[in-house]
Amino acid sequence: MTNDNWFSKNLIYSTHGKGMVAVTEDISELVRDWKIRIGMCFLFLPHTSASITLCESYDLDSRKDVEEFFERTIPENEPWYQHIYEGPDDSPSHIRTTLSHSSISIPIDDGRLGLGSWQGIYLFEHRRVPHNRTLKIRALKIY
Repeated sequence: MTNDNWFSKNLIYSTHGKGMVAVTEDISELVRDWKIRIGMCFLFLPHTSASITLCESYDLDSRKDVEEFFERTIPENEPWYQHIYEGPDDSPSHIRTTLSHSSISIPIDDGRLGLGSWQGIYLFEHRRVPHNRTLKIRALKIY
């Protein structure tokens, strides 16, 4: 869907279970295709067991550290979890999502996402098994 100022696309990502999936280049390509010089990019992930986040994108160890932090901070199989209908990762995956992001917005400057030098955009899967995740991308073109 497009009009003069708004652009819209949904991208589907197949995850491989827990971990971060880089999506920066896919979104950057859309911004280039839409020929947005100045504007805003809005990202929304409509899932309760995955999130969208910004993370350091140069050193892979940074992502590993973030993933390990979530594993240690919100482990599976805690005896106090009540929400375990879909398995031992059910409650922890929902808790992880509440502590991360379902949406982010990024300015578009000079035809590019206004990310910092080392920032990347990641879909963060919190479930053990693979899932198909929909990332909703909306962009407003100012110029």
